Amino acid sequence: MRGVPFSWLGRRVKRVAVTVVLLSASIAAADITPFKTPSGNIECSIGESANGPPDLRCDIFERSGPLAMPKPESCAGVWGHTFVLLATGRVQMERGDPGRPSTATGIDIAPYGVSADWGGIQCNSSTTGFECRNSDGHGFFLSRARQSVF
Repeated sequence: MRGVPFSWLGRRVKRVAVTVVLLSASIAAADITPFKTPSGNIECSIGESANGPPDLRCDIFERSGPLAMPKPESCAGVWGHTFVLLATGRVQMERGDPGRPSTATGIDIAPYGVSADWGGIQCNSSTTGFECRNSDGHGFFLSRARQSVF
């Protein structure tokens, strides 16, 4: 199953339908699509394979406010920048420094006011922040001022 990247949508589209790509069972294909918010402060990659549900990873570079989830005692490094969401289940956070925002050309932009659905994970980009949720209703909200997990 392959989602439609945000940049292919145009700024007036409010909802995206999922494009289904049928792949042969013998092909073990994986498709990873990177994208970022217009500010460049949030970068994500949606990974989809022919044999499994999608998964989403988002990094927020500049953040403030309380942590979305408590820092584990086992984490001695940077915490609070990386969020992982699968098609089902709760949000996971990973430790580590997100590095610097990508300056590579060709990365899709998730324009404000646009939504995308990748067969179980839906994301909405707005001027107030970036929100994603899975089919279980679990997800996260990210902005410079606030990050939350639900």
